[in-house]
Amino acid sequence: MKIVIISNYANGLILFRKEVISSFIENNNEVIISIPWDENCSKLEELGARIVPSHLERRGMNPLKDFKLLLEYLSLLKTEKPDIVLTYTIKPNLYGGLASALKKIPYMMNITGLGTALENPGLLGKILIAFYKIVTAKAKCVFFQNSGNMKFMQDRGIAQNNSKLLPGSGVNLDEHPFEKYPSEEKGIRILAVLRVMKDKGIEEYFKAAQALSSKYSNVSFELVGEYEEDSRSKYEPMICAFEKQGILKYYGHIDNVPEVMANSHIIVHPSYHEGLSNVCLEAAACGRPVLTTDVPGCRETIIPDSGILFSARNSDALISALETILSYSLEQREQMGISGRKYIECHFSRQIVVDIYQNAINTL
Repeated sequence: MKIVIISNYANGLILFRKEVISSFIENNNEVIISIPWDENCSKLEELGARIVPSHLERRGMNPLKDFKLLLEYLSLLKTEKPDIVLTYTIKPNLYGGLASALKKIPYMMNITGLGTALENPGLLGKILIAFYKIVTAKAKCVFFQNSGNMKFMQDRGIAQNNSKLLPGSGVNLDEHPFEKYPSEEKGIRILAVLRVMKDKGIEEYFKAAQALSSKYSNVSFELVGEYEEDSRSKYEPMICAFEKQGILKYYGHIDNVPEVMANSHIIVHPSYHEGLSNVCLEAAACGRPVLTTDVPGCRETIIPDSGILFSARNSDALISALETILSYSLEQREQMGISGRKYIECHFSRQIVVDIYQNAINTL
């Protein structure tokens, strides 16, 4: 079988979907990936996939450029004549899905999250809802990563009869092993791993770090993540100032996130919305207590024994959650991490996602 995968970012496929791609190839399927070219595409080629570079811009909506992208996908499908198309993220879902429907090629979509634009009650949100109604209607399957997102879409007439729930992208439990809880003798390290942008809760994290770093002499705050270009000018000076004041340690974009997680004591993820938070899943798999927002895509990643939920867009709620967990004993925090690991093993192994995709492919 020939499988075309359409996505917007090579590193995302490597980090979260390489096991699915490898399973297709190991079962003697030919895999072609349409994606913007960058240095990570070579990693996909090493898995055995063939790359067809696309001219997709991840940010913004330009009607002319998006129409050219649709034509590009139509040309790709005409040339490759795949047996099935798999799409991930919003533009590949919309334009890749529409191209597949026009070419009458079976396709499956993965809605990895709604995002601010789709949830917006204004004109753009209405346009996206209408577009999704069209492209999901012909899909063989529409995967959602949390029940809240699925209900949101189904309440608006989208994918009412062809939807399926996935446990997010799952976690590779071998690559993210349980790590012993570190000693707190030199202090408690609180870590956030997120893209530096407002919707990820960066401002709430800053306020919590400011409020608590002086109040608790044994607590330090750390941050891993790259800037979004449209928000760099706002947040880079703030981070530099916090570093000079000793409030925050900023790693930037790094490749050894599991190692930094393992050296931390508490993981915070104050995001406003997610498909299913890979950060929270990986933090829990590592064996660390997780503090995250009570929103779809985050709340599913913890249980009361493994973390604390707090209100999104609310720095006081985050501060309160941090003060609560700091009031616990070392043994209580350690046990929360153990409970989180067990929860992930039972419900979020990446093998579950591999099996669901493989079964869906087999039904064709």
